[in-house]
Amino acid sequence: MTDAAIRPRTDLRRTAERYLSTPATGIETRHAFSFSGHYDPKNTHFGALLACNEERLAPGAGFDEHRHRDTEILTVVLEGALAHRDSDGHSGVVRPGMVQHLGAGSGVTHTERNVGGAEVPVRFVQMWLQPDVFDAPPAYGLRRVEPAADGLTLLASGLPRDADTPALRLRRSDAALWLVTAGPWLPLPELPAAEYRYAHLTAGSLGFRTVRGPQGGGRSMEPGDSARISGDAFADPTAGEHGAELLLWEMHSPVSYG
Repeated sequence: MTDAAIRPRTDLRRTAERYLSTPATGIETRHAFSFSGHYDPKNTHFGALLACNEERLAPGAGFDEHRHRDTEILTVVLEGALAHRDSDGHSGVVRPGMVQHLGAGSGVTHTERNVGGAEVPVRFVQMWLQPDVFDAPPAYGLRRVEPAADGLTLLASGLPRDADTPALRLRRSDAALWLVTAGPWLPLPELPAAEYRYAHLTAGSLGFRTVRGPQGGGRSMEPGDSARISGDAFADPTAGEHGAELLLWEMHSPVSYG
């Protein structure tokens, strides 16, 4: 699909519009897309992104062993600590300021739990991306992130241009995940251009225009809100009084079927 075939558009979705599920005691999940028993045929993905879940696990709660295949899974913890263990022998504790990548590849089982002994919930965002390399060996990565001075920090990427960076490596050659930050009342740094961009606000607030020029309507975002951005939209994004922090997917092609 070419840029010319995509109508510039910003589709704002509020956190309260997400489907809320409680799959087990102590677990609350808000789903941005169709997921598990919740199916909306008009909301199955955006670009190559298959899931963006806001998760809350109470002390002692977690997801028992379950299996994934051919999915790139990125996890960012906002509060608390998340313990991961998988069938390939990887284990780690994800805390705020870190990003975790699990490339399910040919198949892997794992558990995710609020870290043992915790007295507070763990809150995290988990995103699933379709790879373009299938049936590969499972892969795991965990890194601490030092936010860039310019407010644009690369977390993970499969793009060849990013091969020599510290970013976690994705098995999709035209997608990257960024952490974007801006101080109070400041404009966001210039965002990477892409046919599909997905922004999820994790802290602060943000104002923007839906498209460039006088036709663009003003919108605002609060934590948990997301924007699905097609083409050259999402104009003049500016942080609110407490600054802004968001996760931004840069994707140059959509989900592929067959």
